[in-house]
Amino acid sequence: MFEDRAYKRTFYSAPQSVTSLVAAFLEPSITVLTFLFVTLYADEPVDRPALTLGLLVFALTFPGRNRFRDNLIAAGVDILSSWVTLVAILALCGYATRSLHFFDNAVLLNWLVATPVLQWVAVWIGKVTLQRLSARPSARRTAIIVGAGALGVKVAKALAESTDHGVDFVGYFDDRTDDRVHEDASAQRLGGLKDVATYITERGVREVYITLPLGSQPRIVELLEDVQGTTASLFFVPDVFGISIIQGRLQDMNGVPVVGICETPFTGTNELVKRISDIVLATIILILISPLLLAIAIGVKLSSSGPVIFKQRRNGLDGGEIVVYKFRSMTAQDNGPVVRQAVKDDPRITRFGAFIRRTSLDELPQFINVLQGRMSIVGPRPHAVAHNEEYRRLIKAYMVRHKVKPGITGWAQVNGHRGETDTIEKMQARVEYDLEYLRNWSLGLDLQIIVRTIRLVFFDRNAY
Repeated sequence: MFEDRAYKRTFYSAPQSVTSLVAAFLEPSITVLTFLFVTLYADEPVDRPALTLGLLVFALTFPGRNRFRDNLIAAGVDILSSWVTLVAILALCGYATRSLHFFDNAVLLNWLVATPVLQWVAVWIGKVTLQRLSARPSARRTAIIVGAGALGVKVAKALAESTDHGVDFVGYFDDRTDDRVHEDASAQRLGGLKDVATYITERGVREVYITLPLGSQPRIVELLEDVQGTTASLFFVPDVFGISIIQGRLQDMNGVPVVGICETPFTGTNELVKRISDIVLATIILILISPLLLAIAIGVKLSSSGPVIFKQRRNGLDGGEIVVYKFRSMTAQDNGPVVRQAVKDDPRITRFGAFIRRTSLDELPQFINVLQGRMSIVGPRPHAVAHNEEYRRLIKAYMVRHKVKPGITGWAQVNGHRGETDTIEKMQARVEYDLEYLRNWSLGLDLQIIVRTIRLVFFDRNAY
């Protein structure tokens, strides 16, 4: 399931750059324009606080994906959840900085209600517009696939499911006629590789997707020599989707095209945005919870003998070893080559420790790790070094989760994979969610995870 989603994102990225650009700037622009409109309509001044808020929400409302590709219900749910998450963070920042009084309450209320509605309407209009434009005969493009194997069938299904792509798939070309041809492709096989160029010229084919295995390099070279004499656009789809694709994209390295298969999402601007958001949020949160930290420290000290803070060895960014802070919740803690996970009714856990573990209060010192740069607020949860050595041999792509800094909370935790992982299946599920987070990262997703984590702190009873 996760690899299929990654495949579709990689496949669709090349032909729709303009659409993606419009989709990216649509919601931030609507958010700011709506705020300016309701401010002016209420005869309130567009002063420095208003401009500051406008710039802030413009930077924070870029969607993580092209919503024109979503169905309207999914787009609406995602828009609303992202907006509620952002508003909660802004309210927290406003309260911490005592800046809420700069804004009229009626203006804020009208803006908060109108923005997600207008965003959804804009997505709906954009989606309908794209569908109508792609439905015009002059806008349709015919496409063929060279390679009638499993990968070719995947590409054909992706083309069929993209209603706004404007492509009509007509068939496959492959020299093979035996059982290596996929059963779903055999009925649409139009000929062999030597027939491709002639078919393109005679039928006016606009796009050619080459899905031959890499072992067919001589045939691919010969095919390219034939097809480059036509005006069709060529797309080579390498068969690399049996592995976990993380931030897959084409890059230019001094004129040499390089296909990135497994890369961190935090490069360039994304890295800066992630670090700044970590520093700002961690600082605000530590200031707000400082009395709570003191109270928990006293409770830990009174509950049993030993240090208040327990320092754990964990693997961080790129697998490097880091030290992570937690409030001590056990009478004895394992931190050596063999680490036994906490289980339900674990006798090592103190009574006070059970409370702070259940509510995740034992994790609060890790905001200091965030300021140190060892961790992020949101990311894959760090596991014990001993556990990493065990699971990296058992679970495919396990160590890919270390392409980013570990987090205090993560996508796996808010989706029910919190607490003990006593089976390979449970750890596998957690890793799959971690990889899904790496593929789909956006600041909006981070904010959504933070809000869902707050809700879990009060209502989840599965942690121990």
